[in-house]
Amino acid sequence: MTGNTRHTERVAGHDEHGRETHSHISIRAGERHKGPLLAAFVLLAAFMVVEVVAGLLSNSLALLSDAGHMVTDVIGVGMALAAIQLASRGSERRHRTFGLYRLEILAALANAVLLAAVAAYVVIEAIGRFGDSPEIDQTTMLVVAVLGLLANLVAFVLLRAGSKESLNVEGAYLEVLSDTVGSFAVIVGAVVISATGWSWVDPAIAIAIGVWILPRAWRLAARALRIVMQSAPPGLDLDAVAGELSAIDGVVDVHDLHVWTLTSDMEVASAHLRVADGSDSHGVLDAARELLLTRYRIGHATLQIEPIDHTGCSEVAW
Repeated sequence: MTGNTRHTERVAGHDEHGRETHSHISIRAGERHKGPLLAAFVLLAAFMVVEVVAGLLSNSLALLSDAGHMVTDVIGVGMALAAIQLASRGSERRHRTFGLYRLEILAALANAVLLAAVAAYVVIEAIGRFGDSPEIDQTTMLVVAVLGLLANLVAFVLLRAGSKESLNVEGAYLEVLSDTVGSFAVIVGAVVISATGWSWVDPAIAIAIGVWILPRAWRLAARALRIVMQSAPPGLDLDAVAGELSAIDGVVDVHDLHVWTLTSDMEVASAHLRVADGSDSHGVLDAARELLLTRYRIGHATLQIEPIDHTGCSEVAW
């Protein structure tokens, strides 16, 4: 299984009976990149008002399209920040056994839906403008598009690293990336309209922006839905995991194996390991946990060690 480096450590200690215990502390990817998200949010929110007003004044659909994406940028980054904050607080609530980590994935899914909705609206509106294109203020269109491009480039740099580790941050990153491309396209459109007077270029660029964004929004939504459905992480071979667990000395059978993603950079596993008579159950447990952590980077595993004559698992109906 491939992926980015996870900041995880195993902490050892002893319980009240003097037995050694250990746990895994993982700094979530979203939490690590909260600072850049906040900086991007402030920058985009400040420019959002300027671009929306300018888009209305210039009467440019391409600029309004870019302004609409800027609004989704602010909402998207804001949702990402809120999800990270709530996930951190929710992890402290005892009645939420997995905390609120999954909120970060739901925020990514909401970002994808919002992005797709704006793109689809712009495409539909642009098609209707081909036969009746209003007069466009090219100067305002150009100046604001250049400023928007600069703002998005800064936000793009701020979020790029986090997008490689957190699906939530990636959702915000895709929002900014789409708007960066949109600002560049609006600049090209303003120059072409100014030089040729071809007003149809404006809706044509708006359609191009929408068509470019839609498949990216779809891919983000598909990845988020995969996590919501608790599918195995992409690239993980469950048969290989079962095979390596079965190869541990003393293990004779592995069943009821489940691996899923809780949130970006946090995989979870559970399994039943049947061991031969006389096997060291503690040794098997430690070896299995070490295997999952070092080989597959699964830091949270719930493993049930069963004697070879144990029965009852076959009675589970699902």
